[in-house]
Amino acid sequence: MTTHTHHIENTTVLVTSATGKTGRRVAERLTARGVTVRAGSRSGATAFDWEAPATWAPALRGADAAYVAYYPDLAAPGAVEAMEAFGRLAAESGVRRLTLLSGRGEPEAVLAEDALRAAASGVELTVVRASFFAQNFSEGLLAEGVAEGAVVFPAGDTAEPFIDADDLADVVVETLTTDGHAGRVHEVTGPRPVGFAEVAAEIARASGRPVVYRPVSEAEYAGLLGGFGLPAGEAEWLAGLFATLLDGHNASATDGVKRVLGREPRSFAAFAAQVWGGSSA
Repeated sequence: MTTHTHHIENTTVLVTSATGKTGRRVAERLTARGVTVRAGSRSGATAFDWEAPATWAPALRGADAAYVAYYPDLAAPGAVEAMEAFGRLAAESGVRRLTLLSGRGEPEAVLAEDALRAAASGVELTVVRASFFAQNFSEGLLAEGVAEGAVVFPAGDTAEPFIDADDLADVVVETLTTDGHAGRVHEVTGPRPVGFAEVAAEIARASGRPVVYRPVSEAEYAGLLGGFGLPAGEAEWLAGLFATLLDGHNASATDGVKRVLGREPRSFAAFAAQVWGGSSA
């Protein structure tokens, strides 16, 4: 675990996608540490929009570091070009440190990581590759189904070591505020792989109401997303991404959280107990 703390009292950090699952948590933690946070979002005080590159340079100007959480996903079409442009601007703006959120086991995301690394030459870069968020069931695209009693997903019987977004945010903050992470790739997961049927059972146990897992095909899931109003192309891409990520190649846990923070990550059962059971576990 790193113990060399940067002098962070006068540090300014741009947090991109600052209203998102991870950005919000990172911004809160940095603020609590006395860091000046620029919360970049489409509607916030610091205008920042991945789809509006003209907002990037003003948001970066005068920042010492940045948390880079690309939306919708680093594996998405256009991500490589966005990372090239953002990296160049970050280097030109005098940013010293970048932490990039990436997806675990996503070959296309690695291309975007490489693009940022090459473009932001001379800037300290840390990559944090995360497994599937536990919060996808409570505040993400699966939350509505969970509320209605069903986890519907194209994951078959694959297990996934879900990462708690709070643990992920702690790791990100550590990489932004302490030395020793430059050039590193941290793969972060929860403590063990959990199947989606077990996820449904844990949520049911914590909430005291029935929740079942209903596996569907990639095509069926794309159809469901379309029903929620997602454009057909986007729905098919997203369903394909999930089916690829949950084909079993990510079904192992890492010690990334412990290596960075010196403690174990939170289990899905503890997460479920806190969110649905009102427990502080």
